[in-house]
Amino acid sequence: MANHIEIDPARLDTQALFNVLTGSIVPRPIGWVSTVDQEGTRNLAPYSMFTAVCAKPPTVVFCPSYQPPDFKEKDTYRNIAASGEFVINFVNEDTVEAMDRTAADVAPSVDEFELAGVTSLPSKLVKPPRVAESPIAFECKLHELITIGLTSGGGHLVIGTVVHMHFQEGVYTDDNHIHFDRFRPIGGLVGHSYAHISDLFDIDSASSR
Repeated sequence: MANHIEIDPARLDTQALFNVLTGSIVPRPIGWVSTVDQEGTRNLAPYSMFTAVCAKPPTVVFCPSYQPPDFKEKDTYRNIAASGEFVINFVNEDTVEAMDRTAADVAPSVDEFELAGVTSLPSKLVKPPRVAESPIAFECKLHELITIGLTSGGGHLVIGTVVHMHFQEGVYTDDNHIHFDRFRPIGGLVGHSYAHISDLFDIDSASSR
C-alpha cells in the first residue's frame, strides 16, 4: 500500500490551492462561453470549471473566478448577469488552439471571435452567437447565479438551462448518442495543458452510475 502525504488546504495559498484542485480533477471539459455586452460586443472565453447538472430541465454550470492581479469580475460574468443569456461552445482537437487564444486577458472592447479567428453563427433563441467551428453548441438561459467568494480565489457559479442544441453532422446519432470519434473532444488539465480523449474502453457492469 502506498504512503500518502497529508495536506491541510487551509495552509495553502490561493495559487497552490488552484494548482492542486485543477491538477487533481482531470480531465475536465472546457465550456467555451460566448456572450455579448450591452453594446453588442462579442465575448468568447474558456472555462474548465464546467459540467452538466441534470437532464430535466437540461442544466449546465460553469464557474468564472477572480483572477490576479486585480481580481475583477470577468466580462463573461458581467454580460450574463446583465442579459441572462449565453452559449456553451464545445472544444475539440480542431478548435483547441483557437480556444486557447481566448484565454488571454484582453480589454472588454476586444472581439474575441476575431482574436480567435473563428466564425460566428447566429443562435436560434438567444442573442449571443455561437462558434461555427465547434462540433456542439448549447444555447442557454440563466437559471441562477451563486456567489462563492468575492476575494482572491473566489468566484461564482453560473447555472444555465439549455434551451437549444446544435450538433455538427455526424456527431449526433439518431439514437440520441454522440460519436466520440467524430466529436474528438479534448480535456483541460492545468494552465495551457490539455489531453486527447481518444483511448476509450468499456467495463461490463450491472450497476448504473
